[in-house]
Amino acid sequence: MHRRRTWILPLVLLSLCAPLLGFTQGSPAFTWSANHFPAQPDHQSLGPVHGGVAVDRAGNVYVSTDTPRGILVFGSDGRYQRHFGPDFIHGLYLQREADVEYLYAARPSKHEVLKLKTDGAVVWTMGYPRESGIYSKPEEFNPTNIVALPDGTIFVADGYGKNYIHKYDKDRNYVKSFGGQGASPAEDGKFNRCHGLAVDLRGRKPLLVVCNRESGRVEHWDTDGNLVKVLLRGLRMPAAAAVYRDYIAVAELKGRVTILGKDNTIAAQLGDNPNEKQQANYDLDPAQWTDGICNSPHGVAFDRRGNVIVSEWSKFGRLHLFTLQR
Repeated sequence: MHRRRTWILPLVLLSLCAPLLGFTQGSPAFTWSANHFPAQPDHQSLGPVHGGVAVDRAGNVYVSTDTPRGILVFGSDGRYQRHFGPDFIHGLYLQREADVEYLYAARPSKHEVLKLKTDGAVVWTMGYPRESGIYSKPEEFNPTNIVALPDGTIFVADGYGKNYIHKYDKDRNYVKSFGGQGASPAEDGKFNRCHGLAVDLRGRKPLLVVCNRESGRVEHWDTDGNLVKVLLRGLRMPAAAAVYRDYIAVAELKGRVTILGKDNTIAAQLGDNPNEKQQANYDLDPAQWTDGICNSPHGVAFDRRGNVIVSEWSKFGRLHLFTLQR
């Protein structure tokens, strides 16, 4: 009996100390952080946000807007720092390459994608994939998102255009296209608005996370352009995704953010708005906003601590921080 107590006590102590050691038990819990981001950065409204969010290694937050200020930069403390062009960036993806961080950006209204330095300097610009044979003119190419793998392979989602995802090698040579326009909802293997992209490095091989928005689905695709699995159906217009450790965050345009766990089942849901009149409402007046409740999540990112940052599709501009409880 005495020997039994000697191993029970350490287990009890370990369970009590688990949060201090960085272990997590059960589903993740998040708390909305009030006033983390300023409503009037540099004494101006955030302005129309129809873009994305990215976070660098230092914790700086990049938010793209449809304003002359282009991309706004906030510190890890939420304070506004600076802005830089170009404007009308839709999707944002940050990649670290040889100890330098770059932003990959989709610009649908200009029918192009770009690679930028974090000071706004343009590294390169790329238009529509003429080699694909899919387009008869540049204006048919309206990309919503772009991501890069660690080996430099690039994927571009033409979510406002032909609904193909285009693959390029590290030297930007065209490789192939996959997907294409489907029904509503699209049949498996097709897209009805391949709106958001993310890179999932949780497994043995990289996978793409694709937000098949009008189909209400989030999907895994392999890097050869094959549908691996539909992760979740019945979502409320999934617009963007981000991956952090075991988790995938999905911004649903109709008023919610869903967190998937390691097994790709729902682990948490943030800012759920049951009011259908406020969901995906670009013109919703700030007087009708509710603290901690999302109206139109369009961009999403994790910071280095696992907190979730959300930008809303809003002509007034709105940002949220949901803090991971440890």
